Amino acid sequence: MKNERIKVPAAFLLWIVLVFLDQYTKYLAARFLKPNGPVILVRNVLELRYLENRGAAFGMLQNRQWIFIVSALICVIVCAWAGARLAARHERMAIRICLAILAAGAAGNLIDRAFRGYVVDFIYFSLIHFPIFNLADVCVSLGTALLVILILFFDKDTHSSSEAN
Repeated sequence: MKNERIKVPAAFLLWIVLVFLDQYTKYLAARFLKPNGPVILVRNVLELRYLENRGAAFGMLQNRQWIFIVSALICVIVCAWAGARLAARHERMAIRICLAILAAGAAGNLIDRAFRGYVVDFIYFSLIHFPIFNLADVCVSLGTALLVILILFFDKDTHSSSEAN
């Protein structure tokens, strides 16, 4: 009998690592920043500041958790479905990585909303007074931006099918 190993897709491993890092950094923020206050990393530029966010970016839709839970769940499911389809055909690793990053961010904030009732935010760019955010927010933004760039500028199938029409 041949020694068969279970192959775990790289994108799935990345998803697990990012969700873990997001949840761990939020745990650390709640454990140390909540009771002790902000930590200035670079004066007038970057701080770690604890915030319990019950809304969306910029304080919109406060206390509407069900909207965020449903939309994050849909995002995770769609990304997982699309990534699995591409993986089954051994296609488009870069897009699968982008989907994993995006889904990790959605899952990280989904976990917070489902179990805490709010999202823990803690990264604050005081230089530009940017809203406080977390690693999951970075993943959603980065995954989305990279996915758009890949599809618009690098995905040959998208360009060849649009040129044919």
